[in-house]
Amino acid sequence: MIGSGVGTRSWIGLGLGLLTASAIASSAMAADCPGNPGALGTSRTIVVDPREHPLIGTMQYRETLPLKDHEVVLTFDDGPLPKYSYQVLKMLADECVKATFFIIGSQAKANPDGVRRLVAAGHTVGTHSMNHPLTFDRMPIEKAEAEINGGIEWTQAAMTDPSALAPFFRIPGLMRAEGVENHLISRGIQVWSADFPADDWRHVSSERVYQLAMQRLEAKGKGILLLHDIQARTVAALPKIIRDLKARGYRIVHVVPATADRPATPTEQVEWLMHPPSETVPIARWPKVPNFVFARTDMLPAPALADLHTEMPRPVALSRHISAQASAVTLPVPGRDVFDIPEKSLAVLMASSSRRTATRMTSAEPAATPLTAAPKNGKSKGKTRAKIAAAAPRGAQPAHAANAKRPAQANVTRPTRVASLKKRQQ
Repeated sequence: MIGSGVGTRSWIGLGLGLLTASAIASSAMAADCPGNPGALGTSRTIVVDPREHPLIGTMQYRETLPLKDHEVVLTFDDGPLPKYSYQVLKMLADECVKATFFIIGSQAKANPDGVRRLVAAGHTVGTHSMNHPLTFDRMPIEKAEAEINGGIEWTQAAMTDPSALAPFFRIPGLMRAEGVENHLISRGIQVWSADFPADDWRHVSSERVYQLAMQRLEAKGKGILLLHDIQARTVAALPKIIRDLKARGYRIVHVVPATADRPATPTEQVEWLMHPPSETVPIARWPKVPNFVFARTDMLPAPALADLHTEMPRPVALSRHISAQASAVTLPVPGRDVFDIPEKSLAVLMASSSRRTATRMTSAEPAATPLTAAPKNGKSKGKTRAKIAAAAPRGAQPAHAANAKRPAQANVTRPTRVASLKKRQQ
């Protein structure tokens, strides 16, 4: 019981320590936001190298940002649109929150001041193509490259300092394609997906946007939230999202690209996974086999048995008695008459006709002797039957014996009268 009490007090102390540290961090973030002591703030900034981790966002890729539990990265697509984007910008400024915006080139061309406001507020600015086509997964790579370049050129043109553009790109509609991804990676541009969306581009209410954002964040515990700063429902839902993020202890993380003067934040490879594997949790799949590059492709000769320094197995010697028996046992060659089948035998008839027909034909075979014409008066009918019976070989059964259960008139095979045949011919 003493040990149990000590353990309980230790856990309570640890919990109080974590709560105290969280409270200190929250107060520090609030202190960094003048005029709003209860602001959500930005807890930290991480620097990422797009070449080391080119694909992020577990909605489509294996890796995500190296976030800790209850850390969130806010991202906004499709702007700037002054009517709504400026309201989103004001809410984030009031809470001292830094986010990442993915700009459409045509929007930057039409509203260059909106791009400059984002940069001046300290947000990260990436690109989202020139015209937001939802066909990146099937368009030719030349057309995709033109869309990518157009978005970059017009967004940089709107900036006072073009180097402020981050090498971050989000494919419109998340319609990913391997060719597009490889093209972006070859240029050192990091491809962003997301960890969960709020479906604010759909025809849903602002309340539903808020619910989806928080439910999906709670399910994953951390990650990249995808929103759109050109939607009225997003503007209405954002204050509730920020309020609940503060109430539930979530922290905002700002992401910036690495430069020559700003090295990437040191991280471990497992930190880029949404749920890093634990030593106490079994892995459900085998690790991926790496692709090896062999310097030499020539093949070595196969080793001989002499190289193995082993002796050949000796054959098992059989006794003379067994060898003699094995050599003496031979089967005779069958003669040709073994396979001969007599013509009109029962086996041939059974194979070529039905059982009843074959039986009737074999029983009627002896009756093939020449028949004499029956007299017209029918007196010698009995003598004719006697001659037929005498002509049958011994052991032959009459036709009615094959099926005794049937009536005698139906089973008796009666000889055909010559006189009746003549009448039919006439």
